[in-house]
Formats: sequence, structure tokens, C-alpha cells
Amino acid sequence: MANRAVFLDRDGTIIEEVNYLRRIEDMIVFPFAAEALRKLQAAGFLNIVVSNQSAIARGYLDEADLKTIHEELARRLQREGARIDAFYYCPHHVEATVEKYRVVCECRKPRPGLILQAASDLHIDVQASFVVGDRVFDVGAAREAGCRSVLLKTGYGQTALKELGDLEPDYVAENLLEAAKWIVKGN
Repeated sequence: MANRAVFLDRDGTIIEEVNYLRRIEDMIVFPFAAEALRKLQAAGFLNIVVSNQSAIARGYLDEADLKTIHEELARRLQREGARIDAFYYCPHHVEATVEKYRVVCECRKPRPGLILQAASDLHIDVQASFVVGDRVFDVGAAREAGCRSVLLKTGYGQTALKELGDLEPDYVAENLLEAAKWIVKGN
């Protein structure tokens, strides 16, 4: 039997956008994030972070630093009874200053690579799953992967609303908690 998941962007969705998070000290978890994740868990969804992390390609931090940040984020949420089931990230960028990350890849959103990899690894039915984020490329990745999408107004969401073009999210939410309530209602 396949799992259902909510594929979550990290910055501007679960934590405040700080423009290339490099240090744990700068990470601020939204006050509603744990409650939202608990609601999704209780409804049987896996909570999977799928995040572009070009800060690695730009040399602002390395993959070990990112792992430390993700471990701390998971700890903070866990203290409030919330769970992230897995973290997937893309360290690439076509204009990377760190040469080994200067590639065109399938994992950088709006490409669906992160979602499809998680779906394969964790036996997820993408058609029964959602992508939630604050950017146009989150909506694009959802479309490419065959998921439904929720665009948040937090983070870069207000700007994204003006840049959607022909991309239409399934729902626009004020924040992750509103998105979780909408998803859990059976949409």
C-alpha cells in the first residue's frame, strides 16, 4: 500500500525566510509549524521536506552544515510533537561558485526530481500527495510530479502570487497551518 505525503518547502514554509540560512542561530521556526505538521501526521501523511539549497553551490555552507541545520530543525519540531519524516534537498545551481555543484539537474525545483526520489524511496502515491511552498517553482514541481499544490502567502508567497502565469495552485493559504487544515479536510 502506498503512502500519502505532504512535500514541504523549508524556507518561508516551516521556517522564516532569511536569505540563505547558514547558521542554526538564524533559524526561526514559524510558531504554527509544529501544529500544522501534527495535523498532517494525525491524518496519515508523511511530512517530507523538499528544498532547493543553492547556498551549498554558492559556497555559503557545506552539506555537513546543512545536515546539522536539518537535525536541529527536526529536534525543535519533535519537542512539540511534530515530525519530519525525511529531508531531500538539491545542492545544485547552474551558476554555482563551487564547481562540483554547477550542473543542470532534475532535482532543482521546479523539476520534480526530489519529489520523485522521495516517492520511490518511501513508496508514496504522488497523486494522493501535496506540495506546499511559497514559490512559483513549488507549484511547478507539484505539476511536474503529479501532486496537488498549495501556495503559501508566507516567505516569498506574496511575490509568487504575481508571478504564477499559467500555473494555478490548487489552493492558496495564508500559512502552513491553514494549508494543513485544508489538506486534512479531504481535498
